[in-house]
Amino acid sequence: MTGLGARPGCSPGNAPCSTGNRLARRKARTRAALLRAAQAFIAAGKTTVPILEITQAADVGMGSFYNHFESKEQLFQAAVEDALDRFGALLDELTADLDDPALAFAQSFRLSGRLHRLRPELSRVLLNNGLRLATSEHGLAPRARRDIEAAVEAGRFTVRDPELAMITVAGAMLCLGQLLHNQPGRDASTATDQVAEDLLRMLGLDADEAHELCRRPLPDLAADDPRDSAA
Repeated sequence: MTGLGARPGCSPGNAPCSTGNRLARRKARTRAALLRAAQAFIAAGKTTVPILEITQAADVGMGSFYNHFESKEQLFQAAVEDALDRFGALLDELTADLDDPALAFAQSFRLSGRLHRLRPELSRVLLNNGLRLATSEHGLAPRARRDIEAAVEAGRFTVRDPELAMITVAGAMLCLGQLLHNQPGRDASTATDQVAEDLLRMLGLDADEAHELCRRPLPDLAADDPRDSAA
């Protein structure tokens, strides 16, 4: 009799199933290692590196690369999408209990701005793919778009064209991130909150409420590393 969690035809003592599980875990580790290596090269702006250098950085064989990806371009695309997905998953986790879409937007933006300083490698991956970030279905963009549209529907934002508002928000986030990298002495929290407050006013909130929303306490980002899911 198999356990409730066992796959059909598998039992705790079934050697083929155990072997299959080990192989699946090993493949997942190899893929994650390749993604991390690719993200490091993207963050450094080294997108012309040969595949051999990527596999060496990931500590995997050349043959393992082609078990997962058909080309370097496919790997780099997957690496960017992985970074965006992890970024988005973290934002979802840290804003899950918010009912006000205007507050959810403000909190997501404020957290995202701080991540440029707290997770510099992840930030550089995103900044080096800025145009993709602005229109991607992964990461910050779809969540910001969702919150803007929900806030408009709820009467919290006054926006004629949410898509145009979205590209303004994306541009602000990208330029803020680059500024924080260029000026390491600038306080990231203060800068991010000021930009978020200005955006909220642009989106239709009055100055007092925009200021108040951007002074709300935030979850502790230090305890939530978006790289964990790729380990």
